[in-house]
Amino acid sequence: MADVSGLLGGRTNWRREFAAPLRAFLRTEAGSSGVLAAAIVVALLWANVAPGLYDEVWRTELSIGLGHDELGLDLREWINSGLMTLFFLVVGLEARREFDLGDLRERSRFVLPMLAGIAGMIVPVLIYLAFNAGGPGSHGWGVAMSTDTALALGLLALVGRGVPDRVRVFLLTVFVVDDLLALVVIAVVYSENIRLMPLVLALSAFAVVLALSLFRVRKAWIYVILGVLIWAALLESGVDPVVAGLAIGLTAPAYSPGREELEEATGRFRLFREQPTPELARSATVGLTTTISPNERLQYLYHPWTSYLIVPLFGLANAGVTIDAAFLGRAFTSPITLGILLGYVVGKPVAVITVSWLLERLTAGRIRPGVGWAAVAGSGTIAGIGFTVSLLIATIAFDGPQLAEAKVGLLSAVIVASAITWAVFRAAKLLSPPKKAMALLGDAEQLVDLTDPVDPERDHIRGPETASVTLVEYGDFECPYCGIAEPVVRDLLHDDDLRYVWRHLPLTDVHPRAQIAAEVAEAAAAQGAFWEMHDLLLANQDKLQPKDLIGYAEQLGLDTDRLHDDVKRHVAAARVAQDVESADTSGVSGTPTFFINGQRHYGAYDVDTLKQAIKVARARAKITPRRG
Repeated sequence: MADVSGLLGGRTNWRREFAAPLRAFLRTEAGSSGVLAAAIVVALLWANVAPGLYDEVWRTELSIGLGHDELGLDLREWINSGLMTLFFLVVGLEARREFDLGDLRERSRFVLPMLAGIAGMIVPVLIYLAFNAGGPGSHGWGVAMSTDTALALGLLALVGRGVPDRVRVFLLTVFVVDDLLALVVIAVVYSENIRLMPLVLALSAFAVVLALSLFRVRKAWIYVILGVLIWAALLESGVDPVVAGLAIGLTAPAYSPGREELEEATGRFRLFREQPTPELARSATVGLTTTISPNERLQYLYHPWTSYLIVPLFGLANAGVTIDAAFLGRAFTSPITLGILLGYVVGKPVAVITVSWLLERLTAGRIRPGVGWAAVAGSGTIAGIGFTVSLLIATIAFDGPQLAEAKVGLLSAVIVASAITWAVFRAAKLLSPPKKAMALLGDAEQLVDLTDPVDPERDHIRGPETASVTLVEYGDFECPYCGIAEPVVRDLLHDDDLRYVWRHLPLTDVHPRAQIAAEVAEAAAAQGAFWEMHDLLLANQDKLQPKDLIGYAEQLGLDTDRLHDDVKRHVAAARVAQDVESADTSGVSGTPTFFINGQRHYGAYDVDTLKQAIKVARARAKITPRRG
């Protein structure tokens, strides 16, 4: 059997990073936060060592001309209004993904994030205006409202080590709303001298994009042309063109690839393998590409660039501020600085906690956070980090000393909010294990991804039936990745509070002997030897010819004539088909795919990752869900 252990890094076959766009999103945000923090430090050093050079570089004019028409912006404007459009494209993509595949696919779960996100903007703005109403800084209220989701997730990974992914998911779903509304504010409030005709042109082009998306037109070049047209028209209209990215991102649907589409793509590749012509190469490429949703393809393409290059470049171009003792003395008595700082570190947590508490009380528990109250509080405090969108608004609303004071307020909020968040999660860790689980995970019912519950009368189960955690694997005896996962599962089975279930998903389009292997395993089960046969088949994945299968039956001391007859008459075909059908209805398209207590496990399936997921599931299982 070929060594494939390094190909996917332990991730589910077929989907790799596409398998878990949200988890990939979280990992990218956490990793890129260090790059952004480094860019901010470099900007501060540069602005203080050579302030003249810092401003001169970012004010350098860059023009693009076509005939007599010319578009000229300085470097900072190209970054803020140009490259940042791609950042907001990713924001729109993630918002749409949450609605199509994430927790928000159950629409009632959108109520709390929506209201918490809105309150998390209104309360900080009110605090800011309490300091600045009637003053010269009052028009900059938009600076105090938007959480920097990327930086907040990254710093949460640093100051909240060991915090379950569900806490990060809660933070993300709440402040997706925050990002969307902030872009609306930029478009409506911080756009001046609106010109009607370019705006109509932009809206018309967007209507075409929306129509093409609804009809699932896949020509990428059409969307690129229309996207550039929308951006240019918005720039000409006076509306900040970054909203183009958000709008286009929201039109890109997210969906799981279907097994039929994957099998069709395999068929196209086989045709190319038989006759490697340019036409068949293009057909195979298109077939492979279209199995993945536009949302996931665009995230895969743009998210690393925006997180590791564009946002840090934005920080480098905008975070620089000349600092000295006299300036800091003025800044920390300035209503702009104080309004921003207190708006974020006080207003955000107060809004998130209050809205979550009120909704739970007013709805008698029908609407409540999907995490515990320590997690709600920690999400509120880490939401006090506002940088990217807030700094963008600050550069629009302020200049000169006011802009410098706004930057100090934003940078101070990052430090203070991180410290408070560390204290919240540190306090949670000091609780006893049951109380800690309750404080972080809460007692809300979780969405279940596995459509067919485990049935002891039908399913093949290893481990005690009374175990608090059930691990279900959809596998294929010829799949090399299932072979990689097998020793991992064996290691996990040393846990005496875990039961393991194998379900068949033979990928017959790529593994021609997978179906007969599954039927042989079921024929062995009829003689009380399913697991023994299961182990032999996975240990000999490159030896699944009929004579090999009969040899395994002889090795196990089975009635080979009976097994041969059962397989020849396809006695177990219907039983295997039941597993395949349950895989389809649960959104499974590749192997191995794992479910832990009914929830799909995304990402790596190495021992440490799965043990951590099982640990969280066990803690969650000991909490009795409250039903609204």
